[in-house]
Amino acid sequence: MNSDSPAGALRPAESKPARRSLLRGALTGAAALGVGLTVGASPATAAPASRPRPTTPGEALRELAAGNARWRTFRQQHPNETHAVRQELVSGQHPFALVLGCIDSRVPPELVFDQGLGDLMTVRSGGEVLDEAVLGSVAYGVLELGIPLVLVLGHQSCGAVRAAVEAEESGEELPAHIQYLADQIAPAIDHTKEGDARVDATIDANIRLVRDRLSAEPDLAAKVTAGELAIVGARYELTNQLVHRIA
Repeated sequence: MNSDSPAGALRPAESKPARRSLLRGALTGAAALGVGLTVGASPATAAPASRPRPTTPGEALRELAAGNARWRTFRQQHPNETHAVRQELVSGQHPFALVLGCIDSRVPPELVFDQGLGDLMTVRSGGEVLDEAVLGSVAYGVLELGIPLVLVLGHQSCGAVRAAVEAEESGEELPAHIQYLADQIAPAIDHTKEGDARVDATIDANIRLVRDRLSAEPDLAAKVTAGELAIVGARYELTNQLVHRIA
């Protein structure tokens, strides 16, 4: 994402071959969460008409690029926080993008992209690792709410990636469930580099890995093929707060 030419740097990713079905019935219990939705039902959470939203992948990418430009130049607008907006959102939501990011406290998507209430659906896991809960959450945003953009957002100095790299090098088991994260990141480890360069290259490779796994999900791939969805990999730099596309 480049503030000088935000649209040119952001293009929908190509879909990959189908891998497996997404929801596996997980969303059929959505009524227990108070939303009363099942796959294929009419969305019960349509956006209030008074709040126009980006509706295409390209529009969503441009809005995120513009928001990141405001963030890194200290010109944040802190949009959609008013009393009126809060009241409108009681009746429903229609976020225009889903950001799958890391749990790192330095990279909160709503701040990084200068967005407000009802703008983004965010899913966060260590190293953007996918599991059934994450997949189901992404699927819900795309299939139920009609979100046109999924952004896989990695970041500079990712602790989860470093832990995975160092665990592989040392052969030591990580504590508790942290080893699960390392195991999921391990296929992305770049063995052509050493030291900090290996960690940095693996951050990019892991973003691509997660993006490609999402693109291979049949239900998401169908949306991409139809031009209704883009799945994009991007990286946030802590040093200058820039979000840029990972090809």
